[in-house]
Amino acid sequence: MPAGSSFIRIVGVPPGEAPLWVHEKWVRLELPLADGDRGPRQTWTSGVLSGPRNRLIALWWALRGRLTRKSGYAVDATEAVRILERTAPEAAAWWRQNVPRLQRRRRKFLFASSACAIVTEGS
Repeated sequence: MPAGSSFIRIVGVPPGEAPLWVHEKWVRLELPLADGDRGPRQTWTSGVLSGPRNRLIALWWALRGRLTRKSGYAVDATEAVRILERTAPEAAAWWRQNVPRLQRRRRKFLFASSACAIVTEGS
């Protein structure tokens, strides 16, 4: 993987709790990686619908062992939905209506590595 890569292209339908039609709309989009990442990261996660609703509850879940450790590409959720809106406004609206807490600062989506490809210059 090139040291300068900071974007991913969604090449397969990513797994998750949103409806399948919403997940399908991510395919072929290019998204910037979060926080200066250059590749996948491992992190504690939860489902977008079934997970905790705020950071205090997330901390409680972490202490109780209810979060799952996963690896994937982290993308700023607000920016990702903004990019999604350009090609699939109905899918972007689904995210805003059903999971509005993900549109807050510092919230991220974690896209499974199997659904992504690193974007390199000239690709």
